[in-house]
Amino acid sequence: MAEIGKDIAKAKAYLEKGDLVGIPTETVYGLAGNALNPDAVAKIFSVKNRPSFDPLILHTYDLDSVGHFVKQIPAPLRSLAERFWPGPLTLLLPKKDIVPDLVTSGLDTVAVRVPDHPLTLGLLGVLDFPLAAPSANPFGYISPTKASHVNDQLGEKIPYILDGGSCKVGLESTIVGMEGNQVTVYRLGGLDIGKIENVVGKVEVMAHSSSNPKSPGMLKSHYAPTKPFILGDLDELIAEYNLKGRRFAILAFRRYFPQISDHLQIQLSRDGDLSEAAKNLFAAMRALDSLDVSVILSELMPDVGLGKAINDRLKRAAVPEAGNH
Repeated sequence: MAEIGKDIAKAKAYLEKGDLVGIPTETVYGLAGNALNPDAVAKIFSVKNRPSFDPLILHTYDLDSVGHFVKQIPAPLRSLAERFWPGPLTLLLPKKDIVPDLVTSGLDTVAVRVPDHPLTLGLLGVLDFPLAAPSANPFGYISPTKASHVNDQLGEKIPYILDGGSCKVGLESTIVGMEGNQVTVYRLGGLDIGKIENVVGKVEVMAHSSSNPKSPGMLKSHYAPTKPFILGDLDELIAEYNLKGRRFAILAFRRYFPQISDHLQIQLSRDGDLSEAAKNLFAAMRALDSLDVSVILSELMPDVGLGKAINDRLKRAAVPEAGNH
């Protein structure tokens, strides 16, 4: 099981090595990793057994530090940050390129907050990077509000848990962004909407408030290749599109196709490592989408562990029926 303690220096050392640690916040305990390290971010999805690449929330120590990884903060959202940070408020903001696509699920916005907990603020203040930190529980389980909850659920998978006592809010943060000029609540949470409206006026509340900074439906429409993306058996698809005389590119898990030009195919992990495949997925899709081809052919990954998450993302990107293309 994980070691539990209050040693910020020890937590910092693990995080700098690319390991994950449990951290306390005022809302729930987070499963934290270096948000700028794609390997650490992929590890978060794997440890949580998260079934899809839901965007993650970045945690940092103050409002000024947010400028390192977002392009701008619209005035109404800045007013909310000045009033409620540190606290259970998450802002959805346009990201800089320094934030890996894996953190944002390919979206051009990143969810950011400053947590209200002295231990975690102390940790964030001595790190050179923000922390990506979804709730520290396996997907589908009750969110943890004590260090012992984290240890019970994930203790065999992480080395260290910072013990900050019981969470004082115990409900996930409220997620707020802008739709045009309208302040919009994407997820109801630990900050009351009435308090938000006292600062910025009337807000729009998404009808289907979800646990994600952007709902899966929005993710699908927001990021998919511009080229038709076809999922299936690659041997059959290659034969079919050769017969049609169509120029295609291939996204494979680990197989290499000697009859296909090297620049027209990408293997996500030649060693069959699903964490490596997850880390490479978005960049590979973008690279193939930029080629002079009419279609991208791909296959599902092994449907275990992180493979489930990759498959979910591949299915979101795929066209409904290959026969239409």
